[in-house]
Amino acid sequence: MEVDDNPVAIVRSEGQVYALRDVCSHAEVNLSEGEVEDGTIECWLHGSCFDLRTGKPINPPATQAVPTYVVKIDGDDVLVALNTKNS
Repeated sequence: MEVDDNPVAIVRSEGQVYALRDVCSHAEVNLSEGEVEDGTIECWLHGSCFDLRTGKPINPPATQAVPTYVVKIDGDDVLVALNTKNS
């Protein structure tokens, strides 16, 4: 999805909802097309996994984190603050 012209992946894992930039830091492909498991998302192209909480890569070839964003659930709405990053 796009939020203010920014590609954002909204992901549910282990009962939590996360938001992160929907672009792999290694290959610039959509992370939202990858597998989600155990608090990570895997890039479908080269297999790098990213921690959904921090955006940090778990394994190569990616070496740079992807931005993550604060998520708030308001009823059926998922609100994402692009200017507020998770730490």
